[in-house]
Amino acid sequence: MNERDTEQVLSMFLAGGYDITQDEEKADVILINTCSVREKAELKALGKMGLLCARPTAKPWVVYGFMGCMSQSRSNSLFRDIARLDIVTGTHQYHNVYKLCNRLLRNRLAQNIQEPIRKGAHICAVGHEDGFQNEIKDHLPPAGNCTAFVSIMQGCDMRCSYCIVPSTRGEECSRPQADILREAKELVARGVKEITLLGQIVNRYGRDEPIVNGRGAFVRLLEALHEIDGLERIRFTSPHPIGFRQDLVNAYTYLPKLCSHIHFPMQSGSDRILKLMLRPYKNEKYLKLCEDMREARPDLAITTDIIVGFPGETHEDYLQTKAAVERIQFDNAFIFQYSPRKDTPAAAMAEQICLRVKEERNHDLLECVNRIAIAKNNALVGTLQTILVEGPSKNNPARLQGRTSQNKPVIIDGGSAQVGTIVPVRITECTGFTLYANVQQ
Repeated sequence: MNERDTEQVLSMFLAGGYDITQDEEKADVILINTCSVREKAELKALGKMGLLCARPTAKPWVVYGFMGCMSQSRSNSLFRDIARLDIVTGTHQYHNVYKLCNRLLRNRLAQNIQEPIRKGAHICAVGHEDGFQNEIKDHLPPAGNCTAFVSIMQGCDMRCSYCIVPSTRGEECSRPQADILREAKELVARGVKEITLLGQIVNRYGRDEPIVNGRGAFVRLLEALHEIDGLERIRFTSPHPIGFRQDLVNAYTYLPKLCSHIHFPMQSGSDRILKLMLRPYKNEKYLKLCEDMREARPDLAITTDIIVGFPGETHEDYLQTKAAVERIQFDNAFIFQYSPRKDTPAAAMAEQICLRVKEERNHDLLECVNRIAIAKNNALVGTLQTILVEGPSKNNPARLQGRTSQNKPVIIDGGSAQVGTIVPVRITECTGFTLYANVQQ
């Protein structure tokens, strides 16, 4: 979602006549889009901005700004941390970032500032704006991209005890379906073949709308997107067991453009810990949903998020999580050591787990996840797969890279394959998490 929000801001600067540079010394405006899910992300953002603002060789008029979740959470306090900071904009203000930065920069250039500025402008815009979710537009993915993100909603109403997102992203609010379809068609007209729908809890899109012929608003949106000529693949992230209805499970049986991959956060395999997390479902419900989806789409790849070391997590709780991983055989998992976040109930809980135990459980579970994932990838050697060719390989520009419907990365020799095309390949090699293949004629 942060990538998508960044692309929106970027498109506004480009439309205003700015160019993008990878050289910090050449930049007139430097913005950092921030995340607050984990403390480490905030510390990295603060450290980077501190170094940028302290550069003796920087142009004196440069505009420095924070955007996103940390801005929403910390707001004016960020100016105390970094005096030279100019602008702080929250998660409801992405559509105003360009206007604020451009006005400030133009004023400074008009003043012909030559001496380094010691104190920034201290402009703070973190207020809520009604209808801001409908300002998620003017989306311009990087040139040549055949994939794109499409935000369909903002905010979260679930209030998990460990999560800061509801206070940084606000309440759930969905975009009109017509606006989403219009954006998707515009992206397809620019060469996009695959879109990923984004939402804090994406399957709760339009949850206040009525059920029509047994299908909720999210499934009806998937069906409408499926009808767009030229759109070849549809993904979405991330769903929640709450609101995950049978109609979404059924969608895997009749929507072939819906990719055979779902990122489905589990967080814990212990009912006791799920209750402390304020995730209102039993783990068996989560496991059953995974199995139902695989029955509907046998080649479905499932990835997940898991937190280890949540306050009060016993060794038995951890073993229940590990057992759930073994049962579902996830294709991959992001494992996080619990990190206390400001003003969340979990941060004030007793029985905080020590770092050593968190690290031990993290390491042990990661070994389990990697063993399963690598075995699944090795089993693909010799099989025929279909990939969307996305561009040059990051490690070897002489080769191309793409992904299967199951979201597995594949490296191929260029040959006759073209970026933006969907081609059949035969997997020839696996090096753990990367597959290598030859294009089939």
